[in-house]
This record gives sequence, C-alpha cells and structure tokens, in this order.
Amino acid sequence: MDSGGTPAFRIFFLAVLACALGFVGYSVLADLRAAGGHGLAVGAFALLALALLIALGFEFVNGFHDTANAVATVIYTNSMPPMVAVVWSGLWNLLGVLVSSGAVAYSVVTLLPVELILQVGSGAGYAMIFALLVAAIVWNLATWAMGVPNSSSHALIGSIMGVGIANQLMAPAGAATYGVDWSQVSKVFSALLFSPLCGFVLSMALFWLFRVLVRNRTLFETPEGHTPPPLWIRGLLIGTCTGVSYFHGGNDGQKGMGLIMLILIGAAPTAYALNRAMPESAMPAFVQSAGDAAGIFRHHMTGPGTDDVAAARARVTAALRDRKVADGQVYAALAVLSDDIAGAVKGYRSLDAIPAAQVPNVRTDMYLVSDAIRVLGKTSAFEGTEAAGLTHFMAQLNAGTRFIPTWVKVAVAVALGLGTMVGWKRIVVTVGEKIGKTHLNYAQGASAELVAMGTIGLAEGYGLPVSTTHILSSGVAGTMAAAGSGLQWRTLRTMAMAWVITLPAAMLISGVLFFILRHVF
Repeated sequence: MDSGGTPAFRIFFLAVLACALGFVGYSVLADLRAAGGHGLAVGAFALLALALLIALGFEFVNGFHDTANAVATVIYTNSMPPMVAVVWSGLWNLLGVLVSSGAVAYSVVTLLPVELILQVGSGAGYAMIFALLVAAIVWNLATWAMGVPNSSSHALIGSIMGVGIANQLMAPAGAATYGVDWSQVSKVFSALLFSPLCGFVLSMALFWLFRVLVRNRTLFETPEGHTPPPLWIRGLLIGTCTGVSYFHGGNDGQKGMGLIMLILIGAAPTAYALNRAMPESAMPAFVQSAGDAAGIFRHHMTGPGTDDVAAARARVTAALRDRKVADGQVYAALAVLSDDIAGAVKGYRSLDAIPAAQVPNVRTDMYLVSDAIRVLGKTSAFEGTEAAGLTHFMAQLNAGTRFIPTWVKVAVAVALGLGTMVGWKRIVVTVGEKIGKTHLNYAQGASAELVAMGTIGLAEGYGLPVSTTHILSSGVAGTMAAAGSGLQWRTLRTMAMAWVITLPAAMLISGVLFFILRHVF
C-alpha cells in the first residue's frame, strides 16, 4: 500500500500536470484566434482561468475519490501491485473520457435553471459555476478525509439543486424566475437510487452463480500473503478492473465536461457558443429541417402569432420556466424562432460564418427550441411523422450547441487520470477491509466488478449519471451477504448516512455560496 511515492513518480506527475495546463491555455487562445476574436479582457480571462482550474480540480478529486473503488478488488486479491493498479486504472479512465459521447455531460447540465444557462456569462452565471463546483469539491474532500466511499455524482447534483433553489428564493417578490427542473431531477435520481440496489442484488446473484457453475474452489479462497491468484482468475479480475475504470471515465468524466462547456460559453461565446466544426455541407439539410419544424409548429398554433423574434424568445423562455410548452401560442413563437435559426444559417451558409454579435442570440434560439422539443417529447402533442421530424431537428440543434471540443476531453481525461493516481488509499481500505467481516476473495471481487462494469456501461449508453462508488460498494456488500461472511454494519451505516446527508449538505453549501457570490459578482 505504501509503494510508489518515489521522487521519479512525483517528477513524472508534475510534468504531466504542467503539460496539461499548458495545453489547456494554448487551446483556449487558439480557439479564440480561430473564431476571429480579439482575446478577452484581463478580468474575464482571469475568471475563465479560475473557473477552468476549479472544474478540472473537481475531476481530479473525482479521480481519487471514485476510481479508488475500481482498484480495491485487484489490490486486495493481489492481482496487481497497488501503484501498478492505480496507474493502470488511471490510463483506462483517460481512454474512457476520450471516447465518451457527451450524452451524460448535457443530461447533468439540463438540471440547471435555464435562465442561468442562457446567461452563463453574467455575474449570476459565474456565481452558479463557482458555487456548485466548490460545494461538490468541499463535500468530496470531507468524505474522503473520513475514508467514506461517497458519490461525486450525488454531490454535484445536490450542488446544482442548491443553486436552483437559491436562485428562486433570491428572486424579487412577484418576479418569475427559474428554480429546479424537478422532472429532470427525478429522472437522474431514479438512476442514482436504482444503481446501488442493482449492484447489491446482481452481485449477490452472480456470486451464487459462480458457486454453482465453477467447480474450482480456488476462486472462493482468501488470498494468502502477497501471492497472486492463478492466472485465469488474475486475468478476470484485471479485466473487470479495466472495464470499470474505462466506463467510469466515460460516465463521470462527462459531468466535468458539461460544466467546462458552460464556463467556455459564458466567457468566450464567440468561440464556443456554436459548434464551428459542423461542415458547410450539412447546412442545407439543417435549413430544411428548420423550415419543416416551423411548418409543424404553425400547423398547431392558435391566434395570430407574432413576427417579433424578441417577443417569441420571451414567450418560449416563460413557457419553459412554467413547464407549459404545449400551448398554441407557444407553438407560434417556436415557429418564429425556427425561421430565425434557418435564416441565420442560410444567410451565412455555416455556423462558423455567423458574426460574433449574432452568435449569442442564435445559440439562445437553438437552445430554447431544442429544450422545448425535449419537453414536448414527454407529451402526446405531436405524433407520427411530426414527432419524428421535430426529434430530427432537435438532434441537429444539439449537434450545433451541445458539443465537446477534443482538448476539453483531453484536459478532463488527464485530470481524472492523475487524480486516480493519488489519494486513493483511504477509499481502497474501506472497500477492501471494512464492508465485510472477512477478507475479500477472488469470486467476490470479480462479481462486484463485473456488475459495476455492466451497470456503468449501460448508464453511459443511455446518458444517465450513476455512481461508481455506490454500485461497487453495494456490490461488495452483496457478495459478502451471499457468502454468509457477515457485514460490518457500522461501515454500512456510515455509508448510508453519507448517501442520505450528501444531498442536503451539498445543497446547503452551494446555496449559501451562490448567495454570497451573487453579491460578489
């Protein structure tokens, strides 16, 4: 456990960290130049740099807080030396982030109040970003210091909810403002709640299945000393550790990506508000889809409608705030915005050519129409070919506004990977020694890891944020219960208490920080 703290490793670690930060700075400046911008004011650039450092710091803490769960089984079964396991896990976390789809990133972002997302470059936007990131980091560090396996996803979502509630409470009397999108919160929390139950039950069932089907008793023996397990068992355990690390990177790494994109959009909208990498050849189909969507909305609108884009924007914004999008007058406003988007793209032939002064309004229109179609998809307002046409248009809008530059993936991947390589020991000891009353055996480690790998992989595919910590820890508990070896209820009570307290604690910290920072900015 104490191996690996050599001067050479520290030099390597610091060198990679310095190169990564230099790469981030170079990429931001290169994007600003490519977008035709003239740079940022000193104050705005300082806020951007600070926000990016805090966002990457969240992923760094996430690395040693959550990924430690993935290496606990291979360390406690002597399948890999501790530092080899940690570096190996860090590399696969990095790869998982690099090939991730970005679906989870924006499923987390949609929990934020829409008005703060659209005004992320304002003082309220910066207060939101700093409050939720700092709150999540503080809670993660507090639980890590106590050696309690706790979910970074849970802490981040609690922080987002705290900001939303504080934003609503701080609104002047009678003013309409956004709070928390409870329908989206319930969707995310159903995944967070179901995943540990899934980990416990499926790991228990898989362990029983191993006992029935595998006749080699070595799989169920406790490791002796520092002797590694037989080759086939070792391969199985290393393979599952690799899979969990890879899928953890693909799922948890995206949460930081989404927040980094909000920071970039707020600080440098010219470069990041629209996906300038979309090819010009895709624009005719985009314009056609926008026109078709406008026709669909007009077919269902009531009243004379409006030709004023600003009025249409305000109407859709209010409808999303009040969760009342299925309305004839809102359809009329959505038709106006769809035409406005088509006109902007058709007039300049590509997103890259849209002038900097028009970029914020075009992005706002695209975001509002996309979010409205998403909400309408939960109703029966549109069916058949109309629903398919709107869904296709939403996918094109998302491609233009919900993108992740490669350098953001690389930065998050490096932060998560480096975080995995430090501070992992506290959580590993808890998972390996303090959940069950006996030493973790090979079958228990393999069962918990296989279930965690499958569950996290499926969640990433469906764009749902889940907790690696909760899935794997509950999986280990399930195998201990299945083996009849007993559970250390004190540890489980502490973990359960952390699960229950995390949400209100993160909400309170982020809400208070948001209140303070709203007055600072």
